Amino acid sequence: QVQLVESGGGLVQAGGSLSLSCAASGVAFRSYDMGWFRQAPGKEREFVASITSNGGNTNYASSVKGRFTISRDNARNTVYLQMSSLKPEDTALYYCAARPGVRYNSWGQGTQVTVSS
Repeated sequence: QVQLVESGGGLVQAGGSLSLSCAASGVAFRSYDMGWFRQAPGKEREFVASITSNGGNTNYASSVKGRFTISRDNARNTVYLQMSSLKPEDTALYYCAARPGVRYNSWGQGTQVTVSS
């Protein structure tokens, strides 16, 4: 498994932007698909975005498509989530996760994003 540490969360007004980072340890990072998930209070964790190991393909939840962008830098063992046009309903704890095969098997501790109205 790979160790993941998220950063970049914070408090932002609606309509604002934030950029999240997820730093991974381990030389196998470049072979993992990566994803971002989020969990709001009282709700289940939900998928936000994913990117394949070489960065060639991305996928987004419909709720964030057009507003969020996932990217990665394999030389820096880091995956990013650029968030813009943020809404109060984007408020959640954001996690990154690594998927070496079919399932995500490594998760970070999360970084809090709070969007005020």
